[in-house]
Amino acid sequence: MVALAIIAAALGVPTNASAAVVPVPATATLVSANPADTTPHARDGETRAFAQVGNTVFVGGSFTQLRQTASSAWITQRYLFAYDRTTGTMSTTFLPVLDGAVNTLLAGPGGTLIVGGAFKNVNGVSRKNLVALNPSTGAIIDSWVGRSDGGTVRDLALDGNWLYVAGAFNWLNGTAHAGLGRLNATTGAIDPSFSIDATVGRHGTTSYVWTIDVAPDGDTLVVGGNFTLVNDLPRNQMALVDVSGTPTVLDWSTDKFVPPCASPTTFVHYVQDVKFGGDGSWFVVGTNGGGGWPAAYCDALVRFETAARGSGLLATWVDYTGNDTITSVEVADNVIYLGGHFRWVNNPNASDNAGPGAVDRLGIAAVTPATGMPVNWNPRRSGSASMPSGTSTWGSSVPVLWRGSDGLYFGHNSDGMGEEYHGRLGMFPLAGGRTFTAKNPPSATTGNLYVGTASGTVAKVPFNGTALGTATTVSQPAYTAAGATWRVDDRIYWSHTVAGTPTGSRIDISLFNGGAIGSPWEASGYNDWYNPALLTGAFFLDGRLYYTRTGANSLYYRYFEIDGNYLGATEFALPTTGVTWSAVRGMAWVGGRIVYGSTDGALRSVPFDPTAAPSATVDGTTATVISSATPELSWSTPSTFFSVQ
Repeated sequence: MVALAIIAAALGVPTNASAAVVPVPATATLVSANPADTTPHARDGETRAFAQVGNTVFVGGSFTQLRQTASSAWITQRYLFAYDRTTGTMSTTFLPVLDGAVNTLLAGPGGTLIVGGAFKNVNGVSRKNLVALNPSTGAIIDSWVGRSDGGTVRDLALDGNWLYVAGAFNWLNGTAHAGLGRLNATTGAIDPSFSIDATVGRHGTTSYVWTIDVAPDGDTLVVGGNFTLVNDLPRNQMALVDVSGTPTVLDWSTDKFVPPCASPTTFVHYVQDVKFGGDGSWFVVGTNGGGGWPAAYCDALVRFETAARGSGLLATWVDYTGNDTITSVEVADNVIYLGGHFRWVNNPNASDNAGPGAVDRLGIAAVTPATGMPVNWNPRRSGSASMPSGTSTWGSSVPVLWRGSDGLYFGHNSDGMGEEYHGRLGMFPLAGGRTFTAKNPPSATTGNLYVGTASGTVAKVPFNGTALGTATTVSQPAYTAAGATWRVDDRIYWSHTVAGTPTGSRIDISLFNGGAIGSPWEASGYNDWYNPALLTGAFFLDGRLYYTRTGANSLYYRYFEIDGNYLGATEFALPTTGVTWSAVRGMAWVGGRIVYGSTDGALRSVPFDPTAAPSATVDGTTATVISSATPELSWSTPSTFFSVQ
């Protein structure tokens, strides 16, 4: 039989076609969860943008008042200011005067600062929505000619000397451009070869581009916002543009941003931020919108592959918040950061509350690019018990996350972060962060298979990938009431029947080096909704827990993040043929093959290729019998795993 591409295990879980791309987890570096103590504070509005020139950090937004510390007096400085990156001291020389909010900042060529927003005048001179400033004095660079002739500039992206401009405008430098344009970053002159227009807003509204990013190689521009056509091609809220030569709209589109979310009049468009990751082979999208999923990617973080082509494209993975907004994303050091007013991630099974699988993350989170699962980083967007008078600990938005040279900068419309006071802005330093490595089962094909023969007893059987050696019986008193077991790095994860737990069993961890199995501890309290005793066999590989379960005839997987030991909330079924999965008892991954026991007591192996989906990832006609059951040993229990030791 061929299994369905994806099966939803719990109430309301989204369904969509299985993707052939199986991202592999990589070593990643997280910033500290403790914000820096030296950053200044803004009183009102929100922080929307950061840039760095030399050792100076520039901050833009809709704020009007600032102060150096929690006890300092407020001073008036509207929309844009600067401070010393090392000391946090606000600049007394960079004091530009703008008459409207700053939405976006970039460090331009030749030590300039390029500013985009919703202003008409800078330093008393007409400069509509775009201006280049001297980063030391705040003076206008008169020779820079970039202008938006109306509306607003919402976002900027820089690649070499090309400056991409996005917003709500119909003209740039006196030339017709709808929502998008490209300038010479040094001079501000328009590039006449860039003729890409985003038009026809959703629900009868005026169109605009809200967010853009350019791939690291400079070849691809991703565009998000309120539009339904790009160069008259149907592209609802999202488009990719080839900018490697003459700019051209790519054959890439998805229907997942076509349906409305909860309230079309409130959430006219729900694509909020986009960022390329890694080498530019993928990008992520953060959305708001309220209800409407899974028909649409509302209130979600999604990953797409840049090289995909065609219409009706689906995300590689989707991380739903459960009806809460994501307003900003950033990708750095193999980590995706997201900000907003969400309360959970990994929460597709409930709306406006924590469903099965939900992991608490208040307004800010970090997830892995391979699966979208949260990692163990949880500063929380909340204040201290002694916040200054007049401050707020929670707000609707984190408009910007930006990875500077020394950490992750955040801008929000409230004043609490990491259980501390950080008025409208702050920074999580790279210093004090940590690096975590991707973990997997043993890659060797020679070692030992372990199978439970009684509570607290296992058989240790040498195995070279094709044949078994002589079994020995080993007492393992810490390994009692054990079910499905999987090996990862220096430990085993296993289903442990424990009285008094919510489901009667839990996922436990024990250290294991080939000798005694260590005393178990619970992998994570966030998994207590799940009953692993139902598993009849399991193995882990590349961020996924593959398994079979009681009463079902499929090979399933869930995402499983080792950094935090969080279990994915959605169950997926892989397409396979020729294996009776309902009879499987115990599994291990060894050298690209699934080695599995069965109710008949025999041990078999079969090649496994998860990237073959939507074709069969397992072809049972290629399975081989390693050993039949013997009076001394039967491979018919879920507690089977492989180890080099």
